[in-house]
Amino acid sequence: MRWGVPVAAVAVIGAAIGAGPVIAAVSGEPVLPERSAEQLLAGAVAATHKEGGIPPMSGTVQQTASLGIPALPAAGGSSPLSLLSGSHEVKVWYGAAGKLRVAMPTQLNETNLVINGGQAWYWDSATNTATKLKIKEGTPERPATPVPQQTDLTPQQLAQRLLDAAGEHTAIRVINTAEVAGRPVYQLVLAPKEEGSLVQEVRIALDGETYVPLQVQVYAKGSAEPAYQVGFTQVTFTPPAAENFTFTPPAGAKVEEQEVGFENGKDQRAEHAEHAEHAEHAEHAEHMEDVAGDAKVVGEGWATVAVLPFDADTLAKDAAKDAAEDAAEDAAEDAAKAPGSESGEQHGPGGFGSDADPQALIDGVLRSATPVSGTWGSGKLIKTKLVTALLTDDGRLLVGAVTPEEITKAAGLK
Repeated sequence: MRWGVPVAAVAVIGAAIGAGPVIAAVSGEPVLPERSAEQLLAGAVAATHKEGGIPPMSGTVQQTASLGIPALPAAGGSSPLSLLSGSHEVKVWYGAAGKLRVAMPTQLNETNLVINGGQAWYWDSATNTATKLKIKEGTPERPATPVPQQTDLTPQQLAQRLLDAAGEHTAIRVINTAEVAGRPVYQLVLAPKEEGSLVQEVRIALDGETYVPLQVQVYAKGSAEPAYQVGFTQVTFTPPAAENFTFTPPAGAKVEEQEVGFENGKDQRAEHAEHAEHAEHAEHAEHMEDVAGDAKVVGEGWATVAVLPFDADTLAKDAAKDAAEDAAEDAAEDAAKAPGSESGEQHGPGGFGSDADPQALIDGVLRSATPVSGTWGSGKLIKTKLVTALLTDDGRLLVGAVTPEEITKAAGLK
């Protein structure tokens, strides 16, 4: 919870800016030359690996969600729960030589991730905490996989491979008259062929000149507006001022250090390789397949359903334990403050410390569920615009971007 929001923000922004600069705004409705899906994907791959790397830039990314989820207990403005509804903005500055700053403002507070070469800071104004990030020693290098990497293929070969893999389950078309952040773009439109999917289509906007991904939109069936979208609303490709990449903890701020990295790298590499090999040789998934431990998947393509063991009581206890440990840690740090300083620090509206009680969150979700039953047994069904979940009384959680009929069908395959 504490690190999920900034990490997710960086992942989205990195995917969006990783291909290169965007072209200047044009007046009137943009009409770009016709391009095939293969040409667009090949252009995007080539732009991503072009010599010179990512140009300096700054901009604003907006994320909007309208998933139709059940009402949940109130949570802090920086909580991951807050990203499930409404609109949220992230500001980004990128410079050469590993310089990156990501700011996520909320109503009353702001979080910042500042990376400058080998130094990184995470600032949370709600808790008045500055965390210096360090990479754990012995962190393994990026794991190798048995499938070809992008560098092993030409852009055209990789594009064709992606299209071949998608073609069985996905109808693909291209729109050349769209615009994002004032730039003309191509929209690569992916529509599921499976009738049981809740997804109507996914639109990926690529810059008309350099094929930069500027926006992703996910439409649910029966909806005219996207249920989820993330993309640039403003972009400027000029070097940001150097001051954007410097950070000094404010006077009175709590300063911490946090190590980040991966553990059990060899075990993870072996596990990923095994999973990739399993997926490569699978003929179809009418039946359940082992993915990781007790987790299973049923179905194929856009109608895939994940099946996991689930125990609401255990989940609530674990969540409550984690929350209690965080609260105890904060209380200990407050008690250790110098005499005369404030104690009993309260996490503000944007902080994670004010998040809803874990048990209240789980109870709220379960109360909104609909009781269902069938030859597979009984349980509780939760449906949003894009996702359906089924909690069975025999201890399973089934989740997928599919209709309730597909979920209950999967529940019968034990």
